[in-house]
Amino acid sequence: MNHSHHKGKNYMDNSSSTMPPSHHHPTTSASHSHGGGDGNMMMMPMTFYFGFKNVELLFSGLVINTAGEMAGAFVAVFLLAMFYEGLKIAREGLLRKSQVSIRYNSMPVPGPNGTILMETHKTVGQQMLSFPHLLQTVLHIIQVVISYFLMLIFMTYNGYLCIAVAAGAGTGYFFFSWKKAVVVDITEHCH
Repeated sequence: MNHSHHKGKNYMDNSSSTMPPSHHHPTTSASHSHGGGDGNMMMMPMTFYFGFKNVELLFSGLVINTAGEMAGAFVAVFLLAMFYEGLKIAREGLLRKSQVSIRYNSMPVPGPNGTILMETHKTVGQQMLSFPHLLQTVLHIIQVVISYFLMLIFMTYNGYLCIAVAAGAGTGYFFFSWKKAVVVDITEHCH
């Protein structure tokens, strides 16, 4: 840490004395930390790397140190990312099944050759104080927590774990979202 800003300056206190020239910060060692930690904190890498020694995974007590532990973590993260994708699709399906109030609105729209067509829109809703909405809320909380866990795992910058997140999400999307019905409105021009 550069402390050149201390040289040649007088630091005034209530007694108008200057600080001694031997002034230094006690935290200028290699384990310098502004977080008030104990000095034994591991430095987090800021570039991608492939390794399995001292890889901290989400919690301070969960440290990967062997190839076997990394393989196990890879599988667990892969499955968590797959589960996340499945949860998103399941929530959409539950939402479609739990919609209770359906209202149809028709409105005239211009058709070809000056004709008038009637376009029908279906509006669906859900009751706030209902079991399906409570279930959606709980599942949403779980989905958000898992998404942040996956983000933090990716931010370890460990190549193996990043591949596990991406491959698990891709595999989950492949297996779960093919069932997702996509309705295309041919009158919609802003796709």
